[in-house]
Amino acid sequence: MRTAIIAAVALTVAVAGIGSAEAARKKVQVPNRYDGSWSIEVITLDGPCDRAYRYGVQIERGEARYAGGDFQISGRVASNGAVRAIISRGTDSASVVGRLARAGYGNGTWTTNGGIACRGQWNAERRG
Repeated sequence: MRTAIIAAVALTVAVAGIGSAEAARKKVQVPNRYDGSWSIEVITLDGPCDRAYRYGVQIERGEARYAGGDFQISGRVASNGAVRAIISRGTDSASVVGRLARAGYGNGTWTTNGGIACRGQWNAERRG
């Protein structure tokens, strides 16, 4: 009986050791270099949309998030800084393209999709 318990413990330790070795060999996910808090200024250049907004956006593993709840962001920042996103509120949405720089700033353009025709630019600055 005691031998069976020792064998079971030894097998458990061996399996745990294999799992740990496998985990050590797996790639560690490196955060996207653009991860962090960004302040985004949105300016309307054409159309009846509000003139300007400023929002705080969080980028985590290249995915953009907005905690405000006024609208949704579905977007991604590629490893080269290229930005592609859709910002939506209800049935209204806008397509966003541009680029972030390693130096902590970025810019691009946006265009509404659907009913109201607006277009503009955006500027970004890394916070903290």
